[in-house]
Amino acid sequence: MGAGPQYRTGTRHVSFAPSARGMIGVMHELAPTGTLRATINLGNALLARRGADGSPAGVSVDLAQALAQRLGVPLALVVVETAAAAVAAVREGRADVGFFAIDPLRSEGLAFTAPYLLIEGSYLVRADSPLRHNDEVDRPGTRVVVGHGSAYDLFLSRTLRHATIERAPSTPEVVPQFLASGADVAAGIRQALQADAERRGGLRLLPGRFMVIEQAMGCRAAYGEAAHAALAAFVEEAKRSGQVAALLARHGVTGASVAPAA
Repeated sequence: MGAGPQYRTGTRHVSFAPSARGMIGVMHELAPTGTLRATINLGNALLARRGADGSPAGVSVDLAQALAQRLGVPLALVVVETAAAAVAAVREGRADVGFFAIDPLRSEGLAFTAPYLLIEGSYLVRADSPLRHNDEVDRPGTRVVVGHGSAYDLFLSRTLRHATIERAPSTPEVVPQFLASGADVAAGIRQALQADAERRGGLRLLPGRFMVIEQAMGCRAAYGEAAHAALAAFVEEAKRSGQVAALLARHGVTGASVAPAA
């Protein structure tokens, strides 16, 4: 029998075969209250947004619904506006599962699956900016606006040595703050920045990407290895079956690709 699905806690990457009790029985450990509580971050418009009726919609919402259906339990959405708030909701026990960019600084109290999506992180500048390439950004005097607690905030905080990082309260506020403050660069998800550039005009994306964001599901580390492995199995099946690809197409998501099998 081949190796089972993988999950990550901190820097560990562990493989488990599905429990002999069957997937549904094991996955009930992910919803100990009898309702699956899934946190949805509206700050990442690539994965979730408010629909015409005001309710959350998107790839992460549909995956949460599919997981609840697999469990045979109701779904309750814990809706937040930032990645940091989504992490806190699961870590503090107000939600059972969530959708996160994998980062070592988020590992405390959480167990991540392998990624289900790969998303490009890019830089946005004004049309007349002298900056032409990503490697020109990290220079003294360059001001880079990021969304507080986002995956690219965590990454750039570790990797930029000379540029100054300025944090907007949430990802949707990055470009407005960048424009209002006179900063040099806005950092974020490529598709969202491209939409801002097309809507506002006078802006352009630097070519290429400065990082690849590994988007995964995660649950409370306290739920134990059986729950972690079950969530990992759900993610692997969603990739293998074409469900993730279908959701990307359904919601018109570009700038992201289905992650390879773990």
